[in-house]
Amino acid sequence: MIVKYNSKLHIITEHNYKPSLQEVANPNLHRDLFSYGQIPKVAFNMRHVPVEVPKEIFISDTTFRDGQQAIEPFSVENIVDLYKLIHRLGGPNGIIRQSEFFLYSDKDKKAVEKCLDLGYEFPKVTSWIRANEKDFQLVKDFGIKETGILVSCSDYHIFKKMNLTRQQAMDKYLAIVKMALDRGIVPRCHFEDITRADYFGFVVPFAIELMKLSRESGIPIKIRACDTMGYGVSYPGTSLPRSVQGIIYGFRYYAEVPSEQLEWHGHNDFYKAVTNSATAWLYGCSTINTTLLGIGERTGNTPLEAMCIEYASLRGTTNGMDLTAITDIADYFTNEIGYNIPPQTPFVGNNFNVTKAGIHADGLLKDQEIYNIFDTGKILNRPPRVIVDAFSGNAGITFWINSYYKLPTEEKIDKSAAIISKIKELVDKEYAEGRTTSISDKELDSMLATLDPALYAKCCSYLTKKH
Repeated sequence: MIVKYNSKLHIITEHNYKPSLQEVANPNLHRDLFSYGQIPKVAFNMRHVPVEVPKEIFISDTTFRDGQQAIEPFSVENIVDLYKLIHRLGGPNGIIRQSEFFLYSDKDKKAVEKCLDLGYEFPKVTSWIRANEKDFQLVKDFGIKETGILVSCSDYHIFKKMNLTRQQAMDKYLAIVKMALDRGIVPRCHFEDITRADYFGFVVPFAIELMKLSRESGIPIKIRACDTMGYGVSYPGTSLPRSVQGIIYGFRYYAEVPSEQLEWHGHNDFYKAVTNSATAWLYGCSTINTTLLGIGERTGNTPLEAMCIEYASLRGTTNGMDLTAITDIADYFTNEIGYNIPPQTPFVGNNFNVTKAGIHADGLLKDQEIYNIFDTGKILNRPPRVIVDAFSGNAGITFWINSYYKLPTEEKIDKSAAIISKIKELVDKEYAEGRTTSISDKELDSMLATLDPALYAKCCSYLTKKH
């Protein structure tokens, strides 16, 4: 038993269990949880670990590495433009601390060069490489200080994919890490498939060895806990290997990995990416890895913009982030890249703060706070809108006019105004004749121009671009 003073908790704690590598003849595939022919099970052991949020928490980005592998490849211009927007979003305090790049193709190299030439302190450019001499030289040539290295940690990968024993896998990984350390590069070890791994039989013993190397070299070896298949759960009292808080606590308590050297990488296969990521923060992980709009293979990664909002929610401050950049990022993906963002996607979808229901529109007319999640106009530069259809009523049409033409408070139209009833008659006629789609902005604009040219001209005067 090891008894020592814990400088963070300010109490004496005991450490009576130091896991060592458990070599096994057959892989531990956790068949009680992952039977493949059934939905994966969530098991509880009723063990709880303490919340201990790091003093500083950050976001990192892998849009240009993990993210773009799942969509049409970005051009160099796309990468540079998006990198600039990420820089703006993260703000001067570097809440978005790093961005991860490939270094292989000519396009990759040119994009990295142009991003480095911008001279931004944040997000720092990092890389992801294969473990060979040539790739390490690429990192050195670019002057990049940190690189990601794949160290798959579940028996699914060690036995079934790589045909190695656990000892052979660990020896291979440690040799790769030493190659990075010898070159003065910070290795970021990507513990792939951690939520199906043998946590105490391989994950923690490997992390203990990494921390030994970190202390010997003086280089802060980082660990990225990769929930590759989205199996992580955040319910209190859940069992390893699926417990997010258990994974983070185990790294910190058993392997003594500092919070600032821990990163969580989540996938959204079971709709849990954002909650799992926030849970990792709460239980001692400093950095959450993300992609813009959550792009990534299968169901995607943790959305960067979601964690920016989550950061502000947990900290009570944006800490310098410019959240209006979220809207510009969404517009860029739509207009410049041609990416189709599902309209109901929170914060970035075209309809995320749009209502069709007349009763909701009536509430918005009286006070936006009734039906808008926060001041989206101020915070995201996305004022709430309504879409007019068969259910919008007078309130919906009124709100559309007031918001579409950006009418000042003193000029806003009342829902009892005659023009509202006239437009509603035209709308009702459309649906009485069998229409099933909503009324477009262009159609409503034309209706107002036809029914009341004077009011239309007055409304258009408040727009920066007149119709």
